[in-house]
Amino acid sequence: MPASSLARTVRRGLGLLVLAVAVTYLARMVSGPDLAAAFRALLRDPPGVLAALLLYGCAFALRTWSWRRVLPELSLGHSWAALHVSLLGNHVLPFRLGEALRVTTVLRRTGLPAPAVVASTVALRSADLVAVALLALAAAPGLVGTLAGGWIWPVVGVLAATMLAGMFWLASSGDGRAGRGTFWLASGGDGRAGRRRALTALPPVFAAAVAAWVLESAVVYEVARLAGVALSPAEAVAVTAVTIAAQTVAVTPGGFGSYEAAATAALTALGVASGPAFAVALLTHALKTAYSLVVGGLALVTPTRLRLPRVLPARPAPLPVSPDAPVVVFIPVHDEEATVGEVVRRLPASVAGRRVVTIVVDDGSTDASAPLAREAGATVVSQPGNLGLGAAVRRGLAEAVRRDPAAVVYLDADLEYFPEDIELVAGPVLTGEADYVVGSRFAGSIERMLAHRRFGNRVLTVWVRWMTRHRVTDGQSGYRAFSPSAARAAEVIHDYNYAQVLTLDLLAKGYRYHEVPIRYAFRATGQSFVKLGPYLRKVVPAVHRELNSPQVPPSSLP
Repeated sequence: MPASSLARTVRRGLGLLVLAVAVTYLARMVSGPDLAAAFRALLRDPPGVLAALLLYGCAFALRTWSWRRVLPELSLGHSWAALHVSLLGNHVLPFRLGEALRVTTVLRRTGLPAPAVVASTVALRSADLVAVALLALAAAPGLVGTLAGGWIWPVVGVLAATMLAGMFWLASSGDGRAGRGTFWLASGGDGRAGRRRALTALPPVFAAAVAAWVLESAVVYEVARLAGVALSPAEAVAVTAVTIAAQTVAVTPGGFGSYEAAATAALTALGVASGPAFAVALLTHALKTAYSLVVGGLALVTPTRLRLPRVLPARPAPLPVSPDAPVVVFIPVHDEEATVGEVVRRLPASVAGRRVVTIVVDDGSTDASAPLAREAGATVVSQPGNLGLGAAVRRGLAEAVRRDPAAVVYLDADLEYFPEDIELVAGPVLTGEADYVVGSRFAGSIERMLAHRRFGNRVLTVWVRWMTRHRVTDGQSGYRAFSPSAARAAEVIHDYNYAQVLTLDLLAKGYRYHEVPIRYAFRATGQSFVKLGPYLRKVVPAVHRELNSPQVPPSSLP
């Protein structure tokens, strides 16, 4: 048997063994009448339950603040979301895998460097565990001595050392800008000062961890109160601490079984009868699980950006353009043999005194599109198959940039747009007025457009205008121009289409947007690949991904 398979088998067996032991133990503690009575008591006092859950949420607000205290580049929204995704993961996944989700959620949603995120997580999680251990010792030393014996002090020592190591690691880890961590940068590049700042940050962070656990204990306190179990606030803190300690080594999803066993053991050690103790433990765990499912479920999709920020980056510096640099036109083509030759021939030989170079990107055509385009004077580059319009635009931009252009123009191959309008579209780029120009059909003249196409374009344009906060009048135009810098920085993140994601990408990077009126005539041959259902299924998720992906500054692009 391979080592990996053996390891999985061992882990699965260990999990089942622990679960069986916990269930066997708990089966002896179950009292149906006590459990039913406690559940009815919770239903009779929803405000009390909600107040306890609100305090539970406040505990995570403090942890959110702590994370931003040591990692200021992390936003409040992303900190809150990552903590709750982690909480959800710990309640539905075995082996405390939610802890890893805390890191991966931040790395996936932000541009923060992994060392800083991991170091801050290690430091804060260790501070959490030190705080909960010391709280247990302060609140109920006899209970801790009974359950943990002398092992508690070595464990606290190891956790404290891990906390310090995490903070020092954070002080020297890269932040993606200057190669050093938050505390190093804040100290002017002095490593010793960075470590001092890390140590200075520890007291408020540790105090927040202590306060968070006290707030968390409100849940078990309120459940016990409603169930008729006399539990002091200090004892509630001690019970919380014991259950959290048990959860750190839990192997079942949500620590099911181990949580109830630890909480029941702690409560019975405090003199509570086993039946009510189990009822309090189970209902406390149920409430925390419900919170994790609701708030953690929301955290999976939030914070989510639906629009570009109001404040965008400064306009990137233009790339140098040589006097003989051409205007490069690229035309994606898939089975357009009836029109592509005419499109190429009708393009003027020069624009504003610059020669025009035409590239046709053959996206897996099965007809004579490629040879006809070549015969008309275009350079043809072929995709390995029909990859999609987005992939063809990505290839066209790359091919155009390699030719050191003065401007890059994208043009559809179906003769719906007039090749002779190229100077209108490329003009604002050539004069330096804009980096990204869209030829607007609705600001110009439309000879014919089907009613449902007109309606669909209008609706999608309103959506693009709302998302971009720009005066967009045509969000789906097939006639666009790019400055050399914008063409180089442009990213098309999906293969199906390009229109919305490309506009969002370039505006988010600070490039200047402009529209010009153009002419439009409905295609006389062939048919559009766009179908409403597939279009929405593919474009909407891509737009969401574009809006919520970390932006790469244009100056860092190769």
